[in-house]
Amino acid sequence: MIEVSHLSKSFERTKAVRDVSFTVREGEVFAFLGPNGSGKSTTLKCIVGLSLPDSGSIRISGIDIRREPRAARQVISYLPQRVVFPDSLTAREILLFHARLRGVAPAVVNAVLEKARFVAGADRPAGTFSGGMTQRLGLAVVALPDASVLLLDEPTANLDPHGVRRFREFIVQQKEAGKTIIFSTHLLAEAEQLADRVGIFVGGRLVAEESVESLQAVSRTAHSIEDLYLHYVGDEHDEP
Repeated sequence: MIEVSHLSKSFERTKAVRDVSFTVREGEVFAFLGPNGSGKSTTLKCIVGLSLPDSGSIRISGIDIRREPRAARQVISYLPQRVVFPDSLTAREILLFHARLRGVAPAVVNAVLEKARFVAGADRPAGTFSGGMTQRLGLAVVALPDASVLLLDEPTANLDPHGVRRFREFIVQQKEAGKTIIFSTHLLAEAEQLADRVGIFVGGRLVAEESVESLQAVSRTAHSIEDLYLHYVGDEHDEP
């Protein structure tokens, strides 16, 4: 479903992503776990086509993102790390706008608002929303198209405990619908609870791919998340 091979990306003198390769199977939930600045967001942006890699290849459902970017994006729905909407537009107006962009029927907007439990705030300007409400609206935008691949960058940022529970329900629903999902997080518990497999990023490298069961076995012996990263980094890479 998603094949990333020898992906590298630099910004001036900073090597943000270093020779990253992995495959995500159809219907799988794959978590990027790592500290801030470890390359998770840049990798997602390259997959979406928002950032052009220096080298490497990315294929989504067999489509090369570089050669056929428009076709590849048709199967993707993406939540950026920082969600920003026009302050003067309401939630309903924002969803209608994105529905038109993605060729989604307007009737779907009401269903998404209801499913996201956003009906009460649907006609409020986005400028009045809390950070959590803005993030929830971003997830509602992601749910609009019937995209087979969901790419979510730090999706629980700004969410309160209730919002986190709703997000977990969202992931379960999308997985049951057969969607392939990649999400990034720096929270070990979130990766363990929601993912089928976890890719561990440190210093721009994908240092390990683990099943949740294997990751849990390692995490039980680690005294901190930093110890967990060091377990995978070993002596070959710089410390996070």
